[in-house]
Amino acid sequence: MPSRIWERLVDWFTNGTSQGSIWANIEVTLEEAVLGFAIGTLAGVVLGVVLGRSRFLAEVLAPFIKGTNAIPRIVLASLFVIWFGLGMTSKVATAFVLVFFAVFFNAFQGAREVDRVLVDNARILGASRWDLMRTIILPSATSWILASMHVAFGFALIGAVVGEVVGADRGMGLLISRSQGNFDAAGIYAGMLIITAVALVAEWLITKLETRLTRWRPQQSSSAAAGI
Repeated sequence: MPSRIWERLVDWFTNGTSQGSIWANIEVTLEEAVLGFAIGTLAGVVLGVVLGRSRFLAEVLAPFIKGTNAIPRIVLASLFVIWFGLGMTSKVATAFVLVFFAVFFNAFQGAREVDRVLVDNARILGASRWDLMRTIILPSATSWILASMHVAFGFALIGAVVGEVVGADRGMGLLISRSQGNFDAAGIYAGMLIITAVALVAEWLITKLETRLTRWRPQQSSSAAAGI
């Protein structure tokens, strides 16, 4: 019943949970997700752009990347707990592997889609590789990268929560797991609602960042947008 879910939320935010303050659990999950998101995004952008501009490296590493991408990454959460323990590291690793490939493939395609004429003209004018990367390739791939970030943060939250369900001492995933063990449906729904609220706030912040980073682009006129 919705009323039971509301009661559970009020109880968690006023009296705390069996695992301590609800704010402390949200903070742990959010910290794990943000770290995994940041590291995964950085690695995905760097490797995606480098391979996108180097056909030889892309062809050499393609079988390994495709093979790794085929591994069910959620299953890796159990392995990470064995490797890194119940602390934050195993949750960050799970979030990382979910975020990395979502960003990597978009950054790779964005680097491949750069206008060849712009690159050739810049080279004629004496642009170095770093100049090309800074002024043409990265700005051209920005839309691809930012589009992947909207999905990637959701993956980061999934990775953090799944890692906590597998094994943790704090976090929203642990609260959901304990509620499941006690057949407490209201607790499961309450945890889901809190995670959803966090994801919506993160989506809003990423949208603000996207608007700020793409402000340099010229706006389409209404006639152009209508195809006139």
